[in-house]
Amino acid sequence: MTIANQVTVGRILLVPFFVIQVLYYERTGDEWHRLAALLTFALATLTDALDGYLARRYHQYTELGALLDPVADKILLVSALVLLTFDKGTHLPNLPLWLAGTVIGRDAVQAIGLAVTHYTVGKVPIRPRLVGKAATLLLMVTVIWALLKWDAGWLRWLAISAAVCTGISGVLYVLDGMKLLSASPDSAPKAESSPKTPNS
Repeated sequence: MTIANQVTVGRILLVPFFVIQVLYYERTGDEWHRLAALLTFALATLTDALDGYLARRYHQYTELGALLDPVADKILLVSALVLLTFDKGTHLPNLPLWLAGTVIGRDAVQAIGLAVTHYTVGKVPIRPRLVGKAATLLLMVTVIWALLKWDAGWLRWLAISAAVCTGISGVLYVLDGMKLLSASPDSAPKAESSPKTPNS
């Protein structure tokens, strides 16, 4: 458990507090709940950059960190999207349903694909792509923009940009998985054994 991984775990532990503050703000409208949610989400966003810096600076790249970091991002972002999209009150702006659908759909396909690939191939190399990092950054900016209740026009364009990058990253992950599966001997068709002829 390196320092970078501890920071990542800390980001995961911030999620319940963030969720509670958003729910209380939607119920009561007390601005300090919105401020607490905003600061918590911003802190979690900063830790996303911090754990990467620590891993590079102190050469603390680990397989656990490669798994935990995207999981922490997904837990944080999916929680925020669900809160700001589905069955919410009127105090915060609504994020479009198609944005949440794109993100949750991409994550579901990615999780299923990872499980299938791991079962078929074994150890699966996790390669973060630039477009995936861009999608994560745009989603974080979109959520912060919504929590700040800034201009709705810009919020829509941020959501569109985030959805496009998310969709592209999902397609690339699927293509990577297909390449791994096609290269595996287990995915090749098994030759049928020739029937035995009875002895004369």
